[in-house]
This record gives sequence, structure tokens and C-alpha cells, in this order.
Amino acid sequence: VADRREGIGICGWILVSLSFLLVLITFPISIWTCIKVIKEYERAVVFRLGRILSKKAKGPGLILILPCTDIFIKVDLRTVTCKIPPQEILTKDAVTTQVDGVVYYRIHSAVSAIANVTDVHSATFLLAQTTLRNVLGTKSLSQLLAGREEIAHNIQTILDSATDQWGIKVARVEIKDVRIPVAMQRAMAAEAEAAREARAKVVAAEGEMNASKALKQASMVLTESPAGLQLRYLQTLTALAAENNSTIVFPLPINMLEALGQKNRGG
Repeated sequence: VADRREGIGICGWILVSLSFLLVLITFPISIWTCIKVIKEYERAVVFRLGRILSKKAKGPGLILILPCTDIFIKVDLRTVTCKIPPQEILTKDAVTTQVDGVVYYRIHSAVSAIANVTDVHSATFLLAQTTLRNVLGTKSLSQLLAGREEIAHNIQTILDSATDQWGIKVARVEIKDVRIPVAMQRAMAAEAEAAREARAKVVAAEGEMNASKALKQASMVLTESPAGLQLRYLQTLTALAAENNSTIVFPLPINMLEALGQKNRGG
């Protein structure tokens, strides 16, 4: 609201004086129409002869209204929940999605909310819809799914700066749900399944490689100590005997087979 220093003029003061005189003449009957009760969560913006009476809204408690010259408008200062219906949005990577959200805001300046905009709640609702569409249109689908909190914070900052002159304070913005086409859901599921299978194969290959390295080290240790192979054989027999198994396995050294092969070639 502009800071106007001029008063209501001589005619205005005459009308105010007559109104005040009317209150005195009809007292105490007029007191019931002059005194208004403003609740704790409300504020009253008083207009006297069309001008806002003061830069600050009145209330809570009792306020005095002069008949014929004063009118007042109550403003609720409680937090308002604004539900944004699902919006059809084309993301940066050309994917059609439906996104809905919730905006929490409250009026911190009753005078600005009344004097600067016709319907502050409708204006905030429409601005929230437009801002949601504009912000999400610059994001890809992966950014939209992974960065909801950051996107909601950006929308809150834009709304808060745009509605400050309306006396609105945006407290919080939440993105409730993101709906994508069924075909895209199937494609994403197939892509995720393929990625998991690829990771599983990589993990299995790494396990085989580590196992082969461990076997190589074990074979080197057994080669350096022939008695270790016999001890390992005895441990294996002990494990088989503990299971009440009648089958006894005797290992045949590979070098014996190589020696037999060389004799057959020589013969």
C-alpha cells in the first residue's frame, strides 16, 4: 500500500464528526453496532471513507467501528493448505507425467492481502499451479524422481518471493505423487532388472576370480610342503567318517598319471 500523507479532507472530517455524534446521541444502543470482537487468529482491516485507517490491521480483541463511515474486513491468519490437482507435465526428456502437490502458506500482512490483490487465496492457488508446471518442465524424469525435496524447495522459494507483496508467507511445498505412463513403468522395470542382472554377473565373476587366486596360493603352499597335502587328506577322511559314509576316497596324484603316460609313449 502506498504511503499517502494526505488526509480525508474537510468533508471527510465533517462526516466522521457527524458519525461520532450519532453514536453519542444513540448511546448505549449504538454501542452494539460499533464494537466488534476480533478473534485471536484474525485481524481486521478498517476502511474509513474508502481509505485504510492505518498501515497495521487491528485486533485481536475489541475494536471500535463508526457507523456510516467505517467498514472492516476480517482476515484469517491461520495456515492454509492448498492442494494442487494433478498437472500434466512434459519433462525435459519428453516424458509425459502427472504431478500433484500441496502448498502450506499463511497471511502475515492483512493490509497487503486486502489492498494489493482481489482474492489472495485464488491468486496463490493459480500461481502455485503455474510455478509447479514451469519448474518441473525444466527437469528430466530421473531428476524429478530423485530430487523431489530440492525441487519442492525451489518452488517454495519462487512462490515466497512472488507472493511477498500480497502479504503471503509460503511455509512449505510438498510434491505428493508422480504418475508416469504404464509403458514407461514397464520399460523402467525392465531396465532396472537388466541392471541388477549385470551387477550380479559382475559380482559372481569377481567371486570366481578371488576364489581362483585363493586356490593358487593354497596350491603353492602345498607344493612347498608335501606333508601338508597328507594332512589335508587326513582331515578330509575325518570329515567323511563323521558323516557315517562308507565311501572312502583315495586321491591319485597327477604326477603318477603323467609318468604312466610317458611310459606308454616310450613303449
